[in-house]
Amino acid sequence: MKLLRTIRLDQSDTFVFEHAAEPGDWAVSGAFAFWASDPARLEGKARSAFRSGFLGVGSHGWSTLVQIVEASADDRAGLVDLLARRLIEHYGAPDMDAARAAAEEEVTFAESLATQPADTLVAVHRTCEDGEVRESFRTLHRREGATPARAFSFMEVEGEEDEEPGEQIDLIGMAGRERK
Repeated sequence: MKLLRTIRLDQSDTFVFEHAAEPGDWAVSGAFAFWASDPARLEGKARSAFRSGFLGVGSHGWSTLVQIVEASADDRAGLVDLLARRLIEHYGAPDMDAARAAAEEEVTFAESLATQPADTLVAVHRTCEDGEVRESFRTLHRREGATPARAFSFMEVEGEEDEEPGEQIDLIGMAGRERK
């Protein structure tokens, strides 16, 4: 089976998100983290997490990219248990049975995103339309015959071609504001 792990190609997640996921965390989509929020009112780092973050379950932080990796049944069971505990600690799940059921659903969804070959990267773009959260996912993988080079020079994007993010993020500007 395959699951998702956070990956950090550079330090940008550390200033794009309030809390960046640790590289190598098991990951889920994390859209549930915004269920009590009005996405239209989110600003700054919370908005960045909503629009383009995967939730790293171990660190409870956000990651722009996740990597598809091979996983064992024990890895999956551990992820469900950890996520269930996080759902109780951070999101008010009423008991372990309810939390485990929700965690199982989230991990099953993460598995459904991990159908490409191992080492494929996945990115998310979230929007809120008519009160409903919509997610689209893109995969990035090595081109056929490409030899490893710099991280961004050998990736190819797959996904809905007519669906482009409607907003540009000024990473350099955000970094400058953080330092002041």
